[in-house]
Amino acid sequence: MPSQADAAARPRIIMAETEVERLSTLALQMQQASPLAADMLLAEIDRAEIRPDADMPGEVVRMRSTVRFEDDANGVARSVLLVYPKEADIAAGKISVLSLVGAGLIGLTVGQSISWPDRDGHERLLRILKVEPPGCLVF
Repeated sequence: MPSQADAAARPRIIMAETEVERLSTLALQMQQASPLAADMLLAEIDRAEIRPDADMPGEVVRMRSTVRFEDDANGVARSVLLVYPKEADIAAGKISVLSLVGAGLIGLTVGQSISWPDRDGHERLLRILKVEPPGCLVF
């Protein structure tokens, strides 16, 4: 679980109210199998500004958004579709919101960066370059 100092340094995030309940339930169910990602997702939900779906800006990463982001660990930009765990397929560019990267991306806006741990516990900076809202064509 992130410390209070970590949480204070994290950027402001926005989440859609229809997604928050499902994501909270999912994270609680996955605490045994993926405790770190589940706890980090729950912490992100707790600190998020929750908005009605109709008030969600298009440049916010949400479920089924296509996200182009840069990982400072390797400087490579990647495009992924953020999905629920059962839909995840790394080879097809679909990452689970319950992966560490997926939990770190949700709620961020174009231009924001977040310092986020990888599986080895090393912090890395994830920077949002572009977001296509759910239902848009993949870029």
